[in-house]
Amino acid sequence: MKILSLDSATECATAAIIDSDKILGETIINYKKQHSVIMMPMIDNLLKNCGLSISDIEGFVVSSGPGSFTGLRIGMSTIKGLVQATNKPFVSINSLDGLANNLFNIQGIICPIIDALRGNVYTNFYKFENNNLVVLGEPELLSMEDVINKCSGFNEPITFIGDGTSKFKDAILTSLPNASIAPSHINVTKASSIGNLGYLRLINNEGDNVLSSSPVYLRLCQAEREYEEKVKNHD
Repeated sequence: MKILSLDSATECATAAIIDSDKILGETIINYKKQHSVIMMPMIDNLLKNCGLSISDIEGFVVSSGPGSFTGLRIGMSTIKGLVQATNKPFVSINSLDGLANNLFNIQGIICPIIDALRGNVYTNFYKFENNNLVVLGEPELLSMEDVINKCSGFNEPITFIGDGTSKFKDAILTSLPNASIAPSHINVTKASSIGNLGYLRLINNEGDNVLSSSPVYLRLCQAEREYEEKVKNHD
């Protein structure tokens, strides 16, 4: 089953084509957020380099977030457009799940952190058991201080991964002696990682509804926050 996966939840834009358990091609651009400009050419070039057309794709996978509001909307709308044009199934995968899946079968706790600005991160906790990724909680928006406090309760190694590690590396390693940071070659969003998780759902006919599926934001956008603040002050 050939799958096209796309992740634009962070500054990193990435697309991949996988065929069952084989990666046919993957593109990762981790430099500035220009998703609206580069996403469609990235997909087109990837298909051409793999000798495929969009009609050869049998399913689609997209990151549902949390992450950048604009990036998530671009990725979701791109995949939804392709799904409706081809009438092929699709699934959305949590971006934190995808990051955790980069560390397949690593020992201990996995803590992906995506920078949410103002000292906050999007995060969750994971473990691998019997070759399966196990989710230990619910995705949350937390201060990095709260993340560190939660991690202090784990009596096993903790590996951090995600774009938040560059900003909070010193705080993590100073406060948590059992913590480590994922190496740079896998410490990046990878479309193949969410593609792998999506493939497992697609082959079990667990597709999402293209009309009702939507990004996971975990917080209001800036305009909504400002509106609520105005209403509160007016009252």
